[in-house]
Amino acid sequence: MNKPVLDCSDIDNYLGKPMQQARIREPLGGMDIRRWAQAMHYPNRLHYDSDYAEQSRYGALIAPVSFPVACDDGHGCAPACVGGIPNSHLIFGGDEWWFTEKRIYSGDTITNERIPFDYVVKDTAFAGPTCFQRGDNFFYNQHGDLLSKQRSTAIRYNPDLARIEGNNESAEDPEWSDKELIELEEKKYEWIKMMHDLGHGKRYWDDYNIGDKLPTRVIGPHSIASFTTEWRAYLFTIWCGVHRRTDLDMEALGFIGEMAGKEQDPVLELDNPELTDGAYIGPSRGHLFPRWARHIGMPRGYGYGASMGTWILDYLSGWAGEWGQLLHVNASYRGPALTGDISIMDAEITDKGTDAEGRNFVAVKFVMKTQLGTTMATATGEIELPTRGQ
Repeated sequence: MNKPVLDCSDIDNYLGKPMQQARIREPLGGMDIRRWAQAMHYPNRLHYDSDYAEQSRYGALIAPVSFPVACDDGHGCAPACVGGIPNSHLIFGGDEWWFTEKRIYSGDTITNERIPFDYVVKDTAFAGPTCFQRGDNFFYNQHGDLLSKQRSTAIRYNPDLARIEGNNESAEDPEWSDKELIELEEKKYEWIKMMHDLGHGKRYWDDYNIGDKLPTRVIGPHSIASFTTEWRAYLFTIWCGVHRRTDLDMEALGFIGEMAGKEQDPVLELDNPELTDGAYIGPSRGHLFPRWARHIGMPRGYGYGASMGTWILDYLSGWAGEWGQLLHVNASYRGPALTGDISIMDAEITDKGTDAEGRNFVAVKFVMKTQLGTTMATATGEIELPTRGQ
């Protein structure tokens, strides 16, 4: 069978040209931050307990470093999805992040400046000819301070070919015994307790060496309910939660038939918002409806790539503590979180040193796997830690 060529030529018309900015409608509230932490399964008290946060170095409730994607109107993927690719669908392929020391507080207003970066077409076992497209996001607060830069990777492919290539995963969720679920909760709490034990204290650079392992973090079992909770924590999924784009056309991008929809249409949102919020109609509904997941080549309901990236950032940031600072993280997504599965996160310190700016850092290598040992994501990163002399 001759596989068709994926026509990506239209993308060339958009590379390097700024898009419409993403803008939230009102200043952020503490409940926006709490909702995000809860939806992302991240019980770090800095992000939901005001009394605790007031005693921290920040003096107030702050958002996780992962929070900027909650303020965007497309998970940070918008500049990686420009240009029409006929008969295509999209999943997330990875994110690279660079962070500043600036943090997000209640009352802040976040703006995202977006610029499409590049793309390449490769042949994959998943869907034959596949486009790996990247775009940059620059997140600023109301003072013009750069918070972070995100380079997002989108995977755009022909869903018909993905269905033909097939997926070896079962369409049925794995079953967990009551005993196994209790053991999972105990394992999850070990990582949570690690954050509680550190509290407002410092994790010192001096105390860690190459080869040291970070504590394991577990999330799951994932479910339609957990994915729905995640989806609603992104502000753009809330009716009139952000200023909508006027240049977004799903059909023009190449989404077809039942997966095109009118997601985020600013006119239809005022008339019938359930057709536009992404949960029920359009390209995003494959996450929450197994029928539509199979339609685009997935075996059952599956999680959001941006959430997977958030779990990685929160894992590393939670270990670093409030005196640590993520400097850079580069993550690659290998497979989605499927309903019924769990996500197991581990990392190892691979290097330590002092960079050109005089920051003492540890470099880490991260992996996320399912309970079956299937790799879901990999990442590398650098984390600044204080020294005992500071």
